[in-house]
Amino acid sequence: MRKLRHEEIRRVSASTVRLVPRHPITVVLDNVRSVHNVGSIFRTSDAALIERIILSGITPTPENPQIHKAALGAQDTVPWEYKQNAASTIDDLRKSGYTVAVLELTDTPTPTTAVTREKFPLCLVVGNELSGVDEELIAKADCALEIQQYGAKQSMNVAVAYGIAIFDLVRLHRGLL
Repeated sequence: MRKLRHEEIRRVSASTVRLVPRHPITVVLDNVRSVHNVGSIFRTSDAALIERIILSGITPTPENPQIHKAALGAQDTVPWEYKQNAASTIDDLRKSGYTVAVLELTDTPTPTTAVTREKFPLCLVVGNELSGVDEELIAKADCALEIQQYGAKQSMNVAVAYGIAIFDLVRLHRGLL
């Protein structure tokens, strides 16, 4: 075994990735305040080939050059848009046939590994680093997704939690779990 050199890694070009069918997952980032977390989520979203990211509230957009440090170009390969109001955005997605899931600890959790294929297309709502997903958005959700944790802490960094959840969802959609 040897580590691949950068030029040996198989990858789709930025121009080609726009033509590749994407996984039917739209992510709503609501009030995620850290440019580093947003950039990391863009990079992970590119790797997972999700259909788009909708940024809302105080979430910084890719116009902020600091996002580029963590996104490493993914801000140019993942479709995104900004909508001020996450609640109305979620309502519009539901009217378009999306199941709305929040990534949050609630009293009625669904493990990220237990989502059924009928839930797609899916809108995944990710909230603020400190306060999580807003109560108003939780009330609009069809389900709350939870990552099973085994240690003493009850939370993870938002970008890390997103990465785990999004790849569980992609694997489920592809029939790999």
